[in-house]
Amino acid sequence: MTYNRQVIAYKNYFLDFYEELPDNVQAKIEWTLNLIRVMRQIPEKYFKHTEGTKELYEIRVEVGSNIYRVFSFFDEGNLVVLGNAFQ
Repeated sequence: MTYNRQVIAYKNYFLDFYEELPDNVQAKIEWTLNLIRVMRQIPEKYFKHTEGTKELYEIRVEVGSNIYRVFSFFDEGNLVVLGNAFQ
């Protein structure tokens, strides 16, 4: 069963980070964001509530031995807002 979430970036925090990444990392991030868009229940490996916070989530992308993280939150139900990201 598919789901329909919208994923947007808040200001340019995520986009500035994303644009500097190699193509293979960008592709894996896009694949992960698509999972978030269409899956009702997203595996915790890719999308996890950040402990100690009320509504902050971490999108986790692994490429080889590198791990990339994108902080995000929900706004208006099915809207996922991407914030800051780092490796």
